[in-house]
Order: sequence, then structure tokens, then C-alpha cells
Amino acid sequence: MKVLQSGVFARSIKKLHLNEKKALDRAVKKIIEKPEIGVLKVGDLSGVRVHKYKVKEKQFLLGYKIDRDQLVLTLLAIGHHENFYRDLKK
Repeated sequence: MKVLQSGVFARSIKKLHLNEKKALDRAVKKIIEKPEIGVLKVGDLSGVRVHKYKVKEKQFLLGYKIDRDQLVLTLLAIGHHENFYRDLKK
């Protein structure tokens, strides 16, 4: 499966600490193994899935889309719950 990053996602991971990046790598591997792990959103975010995972006591949300025809996983956004969905709509 090919993994792509959006510009927003690429800028966001630059701000993460090393332990947060390692947890992100584990979360992406889980998504590659089982793409349906995230919750499918409806409405403005239809087609987007969000996977929640924790790093120590902080909860992170990872937004992604899957194109099953071409086997492409597109990572859209990562962040905390505050303003995550608002920023994901942009």
C-alpha cells in the first residue's frame, strides 16, 4: 500500500517530539494492516476516517482517506481534539 501525506500533515509532524513520532509510526502501521480501524465520518468529512491513539496521557487524532482501487493511504491531519475537525475541513 502506498502512503501519501498532505501538506498540513507534513507540517504537523515536524512539531512532534521523538516519542510522539514513534507512536505515530505505530499508528500508521496499524492503519496499513487494518484500514477500517478508524471511525468513518459523515457530512462535511464524508470519506475521512479518524483513528485515535494515546501517547502517555495525551490523545492524538489521525485523519486519513483510503483509495481501495489504487491501494493508496493518504494521511490528512494529526493533532489534538481541540480544533482538529475544524482544521480538517479546510
